[in-house]
Amino acid sequence: MIQYEYPLSERIRTLLRLEDLFDRALHFSARHDSHDHHAALVTLFEILDVTSRQDLKSDLYQELERQRATLEALRGNPNVAADKLDEVLAMLEAASQGLRRMVGKTGQHLRDNEWLMSIKQRTSIPGGVCEFDLPSYHYWLHLETDVRRRHLTEWLGPLLPIRDALAVVLRLLRESGKTSRQVAQQGVFQQMLAGRMAQMLSLKLNGGVPCIPEISANKYALNIRFITPTVEQRPKTFEGDVEFDLTFYNL
Repeated sequence: MIQYEYPLSERIRTLLRLEDLFDRALHFSARHDSHDHHAALVTLFEILDVTSRQDLKSDLYQELERQRATLEALRGNPNVAADKLDEVLAMLEAASQGLRRMVGKTGQHLRDNEWLMSIKQRTSIPGGVCEFDLPSYHYWLHLETDVRRRHLTEWLGPLLPIRDALAVVLRLLRESGKTSRQVAQQGVFQQMLAGRMAQMLSLKLNGGVPCIPEISANKYALNIRFITPTVEQRPKTFEGDVEFDLTFYNL
């Protein structure tokens, strides 16, 4: 089964992008090759760009506190497992504490590093970080693996409370899902939403079916068109019926 998640709000779209970027940065920084560490650094610059577009830290903190207040009200409810509730509340508190410990503007430690900013500026140019453009970066890439990894950890570490907080928010969002089995007749599916707008939806379908979903949605209707993936010609609508699981998520 292949799952496709689709954000229905700008806030969730930003969180999903950051989740992917943090996963990529941590993956490449843990490896050994200099090319992997270059990929980790470029991804770190992408994280910096995304987090600087809005007051993400404050938004995440408010959402964590909102969820905490909602869950605290469930204490004593016989239909709620007390140990599970305590576990989730502890997770929320830990993420909130991490955000509270962050000082200043998100990513300011990177912006204050002139050497990193010189590399960031060159990465926007195709081939702009060649050794003749940035000999100091070429030298860094030839340092011992442990030294490069230590630097990457120092640069990425102050941003990890953002990663931890968004992971908690997305976990709670994903656990809120309500799933139904649907069929797209001749590759096309439409559902009226009657003004009920979710924050995210996901589609899960058999990976053996050669099609991918194109999704558009607003508060009135959801439209899904399954298309045949191709790298050689313009994609076209899949001609068969497609069974899939449709899940709506809301915090």
